[in-house]
Amino acid sequence: MEVIKVRRSIRKFSKEAISEENLDKLVRAGMQAPTATNQQANCFYIVRKRENLDILGDKLQNARMLKDANAAIVVLINKNKLNKPTMKSQDAASATTNILLEATYLGIGSCWCGIYPNVERMDIIREVLKLEEDFIPFSIIALGYPENENQFYFIDRYDEAKVFRD
Repeated sequence: MEVIKVRRSIRKFSKEAISEENLDKLVRAGMQAPTATNQQANCFYIVRKRENLDILGDKLQNARMLKDANAAIVVLINKNKLNKPTMKSQDAASATTNILLEATYLGIGSCWCGIYPNVERMDIIREVLKLEEDFIPFSIIALGYPENENQFYFIDRYDEAKVFRD
């Protein structure tokens, strides 16, 4: 529960590189997410090349922090694996959330940048990363160690007025 309490969107990153081992842990966390009828249609594209991070940061207004990020993970949906197409967004959102939580656990800052269903954003991701049309870009997660050490802290957002009981 502690990881959930202190997870924050981090947009300023240090220059410290993220290890391949930790990137693997992040992708593995995404793969552990539940999916409708166990369709497992999520795929993950790890972006490490500085050039790609900079281009994406320039072209995606909602993802400017990619220019400072050390890496990013694009959560993709493989159209060919969809047994329950109407559930694809929920499945990909669950995978994205798992990655954010694992990043916090590892001390890595992260920021979820929405891509789907914005066609312009999806096309930018496809163009820059040269993705086949079979893959739907759902989200891109900017990653890096926080520029400031005390970035993970708790804000109590509990609001009894938003809880209904039978």
